[in-house]
Amino acid sequence: MGGLVIDEELYNNLYIEGFSKMMDHPSFCYKFYWLEAIVQLVTENKNCATYNDIINRMIVNAWFPIVEYHIHLSGIFANDEVKDNLEKSVMRLQELCDLPNNASSVEINNKLVEFEKDKVLRNYKMELTKNVPHKALSGFANLGNEKIDLGSSAGRMREYYNRLSESQILLPYTFEDQKGLDRIVDFSEEWMEMIKKNAVVILGWIQLEKVKWLQNNNPEVPGIVYKLAPVDEKSRKLDKVRKLWEAIIDVHPIFDVFKNQPIDKNAYDVDHFIPWSFVMNDELWNLMPMDSSLNSQKSNKLPKWDKFFKKFADNQYILYQQIYEKPGIHTLYEGCYRDNLHSIWANRELYIKGNSKEEFQGILEKNMRPVYDSAKRQGYEIWKMSDTFNY
Repeated sequence: MGGLVIDEELYNNLYIEGFSKMMDHPSFCYKFYWLEAIVQLVTENKNCATYNDIINRMIVNAWFPIVEYHIHLSGIFANDEVKDNLEKSVMRLQELCDLPNNASSVEINNKLVEFEKDKVLRNYKMELTKNVPHKALSGFANLGNEKIDLGSSAGRMREYYNRLSESQILLPYTFEDQKGLDRIVDFSEEWMEMIKKNAVVILGWIQLEKVKWLQNNNPEVPGIVYKLAPVDEKSRKLDKVRKLWEAIIDVHPIFDVFKNQPIDKNAYDVDHFIPWSFVMNDELWNLMPMDSSLNSQKSNKLPKWDKFFKKFADNQYILYQQIYEKPGIHTLYEGCYRDNLHSIWANRELYIKGNSKEEFQGILEKNMRPVYDSAKRQGYEIWKMSDTFNY
């Protein structure tokens, strides 16, 4: 039954294997979000929903990874056009409103209601209705006496599944006769009971399959599994790195990469050169002290490589020097092992004793530049700094 484990003996009147095939052979990411939305609605005791209700829930669920992390749900064409209509729907809503990247589901849904008559958004939603509602049920097809070509029209497939569910194999949902986005999907009571009792397992299975699909379609993006929902900021581990940088600042001046002025210990943040939202880690080699007043400006944008990497690498080399010159600083460096020193290349090449400045910075560039370029290709913006300072 794929990756879904449900005790079939408890639900011997339900074809669990057919349910486990609802995400098989996807052409786009729709299937994962379609089933996830239905499961969520069922757990909220909804016994039916319109296409529009389900698609709105899909948009809510897809909002964060698309707008915050630039994840492509089903890849892009050679001309950089987005393939996936769910992704296009999210991007259109983002164009229409001023919601923050981490907007709540209520805020996103309110905006969907506000702009529900937008023609572009409605067209993307209508595209989503053409295949996924009936194709998600293909694991139940052709098991009874009546056979059908799975390439049949949406209308024929809906009628077939309704007949199948009434006479032979109970399906998770059937279709009413309304048109377009107003068409209602009715959820089976027996399936609702099974879904509600096994919701955690089912949603975990959907999440796993979704992550595998998204990682295949975003091969350069690290940590996809962490990018599907907002991460608790408290999980960030920068305290040890901050203590390390403060000890270095006490014995050696460190100049802000962007302002080219000495770092003020009372007004600085530890931030990532390549945005955390892309790398999804707090590795020492990507962290730098920077003026607090600029941190919010930089946000999750990329600094210009040619202009700022050399200054960043100079500061990193000062840190490296002090690690081996000052025993106390080396102890603070060792304190970073658990949370900030996991990269094999950094431990085996970058931070080993004896690197010259040229060797150290060459290793740093060799390993950081591909990550930086991947983030740029994924759609991360280059930081256009204000003219407040002379850089």
